[in-house]
Amino acid sequence: MAKTNFQSIDEYIAACPVESQAYLAQVRKLVHALAPEAKEKISYQIACFELNGRNLIHFAGWKKHVSLYPIPAGSEAFERQVELYVDGKGTVKFPLDEPLPIQLIEKIVKLHLAVNKKTADHGR
Repeated sequence: MAKTNFQSIDEYIAACPVESQAYLAQVRKLVHALAPEAKEKISYQIACFELNGRNLIHFAGWKKHVSLYPIPAGSEAFERQVELYVDGKGTVKFPLDEPLPIQLIEKIVKLHLAVNKKTADHGR
């Protein structure tokens, strides 16, 4: 992916490897469902949702996986679920040759939403 000045998530997804586009669309739809008030944007040259003036979650498409960033802190059970997908510091990678773990992604988004809300409430 050579282009780096994306103006929208639509443009970003269209530039991602074809293999990852359906999964990216699923992630996008899921975040919209869980955080309808979040705004789409491009941050660090990848897809991102922003809420209350803060980045909520980033997602990116690659040839063999889609990634979500950052990994939120969670319970021990969450940590065990997510550890299968952790790659490096703060990144989860979901392989394209496996079904997207929708419930786990929902959990990730909900944990980010809780932190976002706490931070927004605290700032008032």
